[in-house]
Amino acid sequence: MRILSSETSEKVGKEVELAGWVDARRDHGKLIFIDLRDRAGIVQVVFNAKQGDVYKTAENLRPEWVVRIKGKVGERPAGMINEDLETGKIEVSAEELEILAEAETPPFDLSTDGYEVNEEMRMKYRYLDLRRKRLNANLKARHKIIDFTRQFFYKKDFTEIETPYISKSTPEGARDYLIPSRQQPGNFYALPQSPQQYKQLLMIAGLERYFQIARCFRDEDTRGDRQPEFVQIDIEMSFVSQEEILDLIEEYLLSLFKEFYPERRLTLDKGKITRMTYDEAMKNYKTDRPDIRKDTKDDNELAPLFVVDFPMFEGKKDGSWAAAHHPFTMPKIGGVKELKAQFKKDPTKIQAHQYDVVLNGWEIFGGSIRNHNPELLAAVFEVLGHKKVQIEAKFGHILEAFKYGVPPHGGIASGLDRLVAILQNEPNIREVFAFPKTGDGRDLMMDAPSEVDKEQLDELGISLKKKK
Repeated sequence: MRILSSETSEKVGKEVELAGWVDARRDHGKLIFIDLRDRAGIVQVVFNAKQGDVYKTAENLRPEWVVRIKGKVGERPAGMINEDLETGKIEVSAEELEILAEAETPPFDLSTDGYEVNEEMRMKYRYLDLRRKRLNANLKARHKIIDFTRQFFYKKDFTEIETPYISKSTPEGARDYLIPSRQQPGNFYALPQSPQQYKQLLMIAGLERYFQIARCFRDEDTRGDRQPEFVQIDIEMSFVSQEEILDLIEEYLLSLFKEFYPERRLTLDKGKITRMTYDEAMKNYKTDRPDIRKDTKDDNELAPLFVVDFPMFEGKKDGSWAAAHHPFTMPKIGGVKELKAQFKKDPTKIQAHQYDVVLNGWEIFGGSIRNHNPELLAAVFEVLGHKKVQIEAKFGHILEAFKYGVPPHGGIASGLDRLVAILQNEPNIREVFAFPKTGDGRDLMMDAPSEVDKEQLDELGISLKKKK
């Protein structure tokens, strides 16, 4: 039965079976050494010319070939011990060798960290790029953080609930990815920019404490901290205050840092996460996501920050207004009349029950207390320029739900990819995705987006305009 490389140190004097990739090969006269790589690490295997056919087969081995080996584990000679390797005190003397798959020479060196390689080339051959120790470690760290997150919220009596991937197109800030409906020609679904409306509906349903590791989709220009699809840790609670939400996230983050990154130095305020208002951040740092590290060049420092009291509205380039966070945020206002009057006078003076969590200058969580008053919510849409007919068409379902006993509620969502990237000291989130896309949204490995057959378009009732 096959064992992993990490188990070989405990098998000295015993026969073992290993399988994996040839990480490196070295010829020393009548001895051939290979580093055998599997998911657990690397172990040295030695082939002796006295073994005849096994040795002759080993002469053909090249990097990245896939092999199965049987042999005996022995201690390395004193001068050959590698203290930097977990298995550096032992080696396996091969007795049987089976070549499971040969491999062409990779288009780039897999033994480096990969930063020096053209990124488009790395994305095209991502399945090779992921063989790097660094990227392998990033994906495993991501897995551990997700597992920690689930266990943390399970213990806090949250229910994990999946929400739909195909839903209704609603204006939430970014462009929707649209999906044509074959069964309802001319109509479209949209991929969710976030589970915002669904999680609020779950509060109306009486679930009270919901969370989800949620996939989100936004058709917007990508940057180092954005991708067309990304993952949120999505959280919603009923009968909750802003302070209770921030206390929960503080406990989560500080526990996470302590569990997996105890060597990182934390910048805190008397043991608590530092807090400042939006106005203070803009006045002192000229940004709503300030980097408050004592040394911004110090990768070993983690400086979390709560930013609170955001404006409810923000101006757009065309002179119109939009919700600074999203229209479901509760404004700090007395009611409908006061909202309309203040908006007419000066929209910038209306604050919101909105809060962000910033880490080393990156926004990693954003949330708000929700507007659960149907009249006030409709008024928000009205002052933003939506006509009553449009409001009913886009949001009638949630306004209708609010008529049936909606509890006060609020929540928060993280950019999981950003969080992992910061904790792993990566320059952008592409380094912590298994299969990221380019800045213009292309998947170079799968050659997507791509054309589809005319028959598929005809079935959907879609015709394409030719570019001029």
